[in-house]
Amino acid sequence: MSSRKNPYARPDRFTRAAKDAGFPARSVFKLEEIDRRVRLLRGGMRVLDLGATPGSWSIYAAQKIGPAGRLLAVDLEPLPVTLAPHAVFVQGDALSLGLASDELARFAPYDVVLSDMAPRTTGNRLTDQTRSAELFMRALAVAASLGKAGGAFVGKIFMSDELPLARVELRKHYATERLIRPEGTRSGSIELFVVGLEKRA
Repeated sequence: MSSRKNPYARPDRFTRAAKDAGFPARSVFKLEEIDRRVRLLRGGMRVLDLGATPGSWSIYAAQKIGPAGRLLAVDLEPLPVTLAPHAVFVQGDALSLGLASDELARFAPYDVVLSDMAPRTTGNRLTDQTRSAELFMRALAVAASLGKAGGAFVGKIFMSDELPLARVELRKHYATERLIRPEGTRSGSIELFVVGLEKRA
């Protein structure tokens, strides 16, 4: 598919700005906006980043929590960047490691659980939406298990008829909910970030 037909193949101002700032992907600006709007990350926090590759969210989060914090990044694919010493990368399926896994629980309980995970798209809109909702729900289950009381969760989901059910599930675990579509989201994208704040004990 040519870049003319596929807008995702064309670098835009966010892509160029990310490269200039040393981040591997434009997605960093989505997390930066979410962080700014809900005051998500602070020094000394413990953060779990699910679906971390190519690493922009992990780099950004590690910078915000500083050397007193701890970050665990997990992805099926190798991480093509080097993280700060207070951040650890584990290659594997974060959603099948088991909630009691020593790897996944390394720095638990987590102040913040992040999930920028998306399914490998098939071109079938309904299938992709369903798979996205499944990833969101499974990431939320990890956050519910390993997140700290009072903590936060950020999960990506494709907008669909399953979004209301995902929001209901989120509100079972978090007192405050925010729906954020960052400025850096491409105009043709159906992605949305559901944020849970003040995790219930």
